[in-house]
Amino acid sequence: MKIHTASFLALLFLSAAHHAKAQKIYISADMEGVVGVVTDAQLGPSGFEYQQTREHMTEEVLAAIRGARAAGATEFLIADSHGNGQNLLLDKLPKDVQLVRSWPRALGMMGGLDESFDAAIYIGYHTSTSNPRGVRAHTMSSATLTDIRLNGKSVSEAVFCAATAGHLGVPVVMISGDDAIVEEATRDIGDIEGAVVKWANSFHSARTLTPEAAYDVIEAAAQRAIKRLDEFEPYRLSGDIEVEISFKNYRQAEILAYLSVVERVDSHSVRYVASDMIDASMFVQFVNNYEPGLSP
Repeated sequence: MKIHTASFLALLFLSAAHHAKAQKIYISADMEGVVGVVTDAQLGPSGFEYQQTREHMTEEVLAAIRGARAAGATEFLIADSHGNGQNLLLDKLPKDVQLVRSWPRALGMMGGLDESFDAAIYIGYHTSTSNPRGVRAHTMSSATLTDIRLNGKSVSEAVFCAATAGHLGVPVVMISGDDAIVEEATRDIGDIEGAVVKWANSFHSARTLTPEAAYDVIEAAAQRAIKRLDEFEPYRLSGDIEVEISFKNYRQAEILAYLSVVERVDSHSVRYVASDMIDASMFVQFVNNYEPGLSP
């Protein structure tokens, strides 16, 4: 079969563009969805299994990097998005990746993301506070919040972050965690790749894989996701966005309603109308991070 020069060059260009597309990957890593995690014994510096879980969290991120690299990815930015934001073991990460650490930071769990990224991956995520299933289910703050809604719909951290990424044109392509968050995320975000590393029995119990088995599952899912990159679309919310936040206690809602841009919906809830998801994210970061006695 004879192929004209112009057609041949066009095919080469399209092939090169396809392979070049999956170059820059963003990874947001939480801890509640990491293999073996079931209680606060794993989730903070005072927990007797925390140091071990930091190792597991880091290895899960490394597994995602290996899988994405195998599918053509070459550049990575990782956001340490749990607790104090200083959980991932920096000296175990490859020298050609970069890490976003600690708080506060613009865009929260998606801090550092911009339009230059080709895809986002979630590691160690968990279900929303409105979901009756899932290990350590909560949204943004298990201590103070009972719900976050976008345009009237309760959302998980996964969906909130996907909408933030979507505003920047970046699709979420994979998530790891328990079976409940994989089910929730694929229902709400779309047909993304899921890596189930444990099966929720209750808020504080799960049947779990061993760490080495979990790393294999995550690596395979990341590779599948990046190979399928052309199939994913960013998760977008258009126009003004109503952000509703419900608190466990009434006082936060009462005080926030002193601001003219905030409406008190009921005794425990407020509403803010954001111009877009960046605005919405910044409002939520303010609510979660502002304290009158902050210093320095």
